[in-house]
Amino acid sequence: MHPRKIGIFGSGSWGTALAVGLVEKGHNVTLWARREEAAETMRQTHHNPDYLRDMFLPPDLAVTHDLTLAALNKEMWVIATPSQAIRALATTLKPYASKKLVVVSVAKGIENGTLLTTSQVLTSVLAPVVPHSHIGVLYGPSHAEEVVQGMPTTVVAAAGSLGTAQEIQRTFMSKKLRIYVNPDLLGVEISGSVKNVMAIAAGISDGVGYGDNTKAAILTRGMAEIRRLGLAMGARPETFSGLAGIGDLVVTCMSRHSRNRYVGEQIGKGRTLAEIEAQMNMVAEGVRTTQSVMELARKLHVEMPITEAVHSLLFEGKKPQEVVMHLMSRAAKNEMDWLG
Repeated sequence: MHPRKIGIFGSGSWGTALAVGLVEKGHNVTLWARREEAAETMRQTHHNPDYLRDMFLPPDLAVTHDLTLAALNKEMWVIATPSQAIRALATTLKPYASKKLVVVSVAKGIENGTLLTTSQVLTSVLAPVVPHSHIGVLYGPSHAEEVVQGMPTTVVAAAGSLGTAQEIQRTFMSKKLRIYVNPDLLGVEISGSVKNVMAIAAGISDGVGYGDNTKAAILTRGMAEIRRLGLAMGARPETFSGLAGIGDLVVTCMSRHSRNRYVGEQIGKGRTLAEIEAQMNMVAEGVRTTQSVMELARKLHVEMPITEAVHSLLFEGKKPQEVVMHLMSRAAKNEMDWLG
């Protein structure tokens, strides 16, 4: 395909990794950094000072703090900021949007208050200039630290139309990043967002010192919760068995690269959320998403005991052993009763 003009908003690890990969494919890419000093350092040293510092940034990658420069006259925008910041960013970007523009979110989360997914937030802000059919996501099991090392990685493109999903696929797919199309945009977003809550649960298990049995239970019953919520919202059941579902859940709950698993691990060791977030230079999306998922579960009358447990540990001052005892003493259930 012909080289595309792409603006990437957010110079964290994933935004930076995608920017480099797109430049290597021959695209014309501008990477926007929120902090001017970070953008200047990247231009001067060809390294990201805060994320993936060992990765070389090619000279053809334009890095800027100027939002207008990153947004103007682009064919595609890639949104790589934290999910809770997307509404403010999209509002600022809207004057530079066009009807031919494709917007791709790689942020995973559910907005607090509105309970909207990232594509829904983008649609609510950018419409009618950018139609819903031109807005999509790129989700799946994809730690940036492994992508930049050339390790084979497979993710999913989903959008408001099949044509847009295929366009995202063509734009990003490379020899080290394989991309499948999934027509179930809502299911992909619910899977990719709620799995971060389960990763916090898995980390708590690690921090307390529980073993493989406990982790396997969290992954399996966590997927049951994700599936129940997704189906209640209108998602397709097969999505939860795919890359954005079980694939992303496994990698986020198991990997040392996972920020959400790390937060949970520290909670399990007895630290407070305020202490943990104060020393992190990256955002763990699952923390705020936990609040949104709890609201959704209550609103839709969906049973989500692991999510409720994580919420009580993060925001209600409960102790891990107390919460585990509550989970283990719940009434007996039928495993196949996914909707119960």
